Amino acid sequence: MRKVLFVCLGNICRSPIGEATFNKIAQEKGLSDVLWADSAGVMGWHVGKKADPRTIKNAAKHDIEITHLGRKLSKEDLDAFEHIVVMDEQNFEDVHKFYYDTKKTPPSAEKLFLIRDFDPTVRGVHDVKDPYYEGEEVFEEVFQTLWRSNEAFINHLVEKHDLQPKASD
Repeated sequence: MRKVLFVCLGNICRSPIGEATFNKIAQEKGLSDVLWADSAGVMGWHVGKKADPRTIKNAAKHDIEITHLGRKLSKEDLDAFEHIVVMDEQNFEDVHKFYYDTKKTPPSAEKLFLIRDFDPTVRGVHDVKDPYYEGEEVFEEVFQTLWRSNEAFINHLVEKHDLQPKASD
């Protein structure tokens, strides 16, 4: 099982959508037994709380249920996940600093990266917009960005690790 952790600032908007879209695509491709995602925030402001209602509403429009409760990135996460996928450059810096603060070896580029590194519509460094102070249209834009980025990321994982869909019964 390859485990992926999506990280944003507070774990109520972007990272829950990253987690949910990744798991939905993995399910649709028959890869749920070999790929799994969770999410966390670099800050603990929303620990134990549901995702932002606009995040939940937007995901529901795409037949995805978000049941995740907010949590903060932990020292244990650094070893428990093969990939830590962040939403923006500040998240990247925060997670990288967290490695140093916990006396862990700095992560490789294969371990810690921006999800938009896999977005087929952009080149170079691009952040996933934080929709928290925005309208519902930005939540849809974030959903679409994470959906296409996760499709490409999952395709990369399948190819790199020769992952096979679960055989149908």
